[in-house]
Amino acid sequence: MIQSLVEETLSDGGFESAVVASGEEAVTLLKGHKGKYRALVTDIHLRGTMDGWEVAQHAREIEPDFPVVYMSGAAAADWTSKGVPHSIMLAKPFAPAQLLTAVSNLLNSSTPTATP
Repeated sequence: MIQSLVEETLSDGGFESAVVASGEEAVTLLKGHKGKYRALVTDIHLRGTMDGWEVAQHAREIEPDFPVVYMSGAAAADWTSKGVPHSIMLAKPFAPAQLLTAVSNLLNSSTPTATP
């Protein structure tokens, strides 16, 4: 049900999305189409053996500043220790407008610079 909400919300907001059923499928898509995707929206708990934290780490191996929006009902507190930079955590339940705002903010923010 959440997949449909996310897909519909992003589509209504003018974003084209690719929805997959597992973390492994997401990583395969990201690696197979490097440069095609501009952001990752992932739940923390996914089907398969890979969770959202791992998917985000793989995305960052491809592109170090890849924007990530995490969604979780229970794991939101882990974001500060497991989340990647240039990411946002949306605690469930959230309003569709919050998802659009999170994606837009990440895509429109300047790329963070590394501090020595």
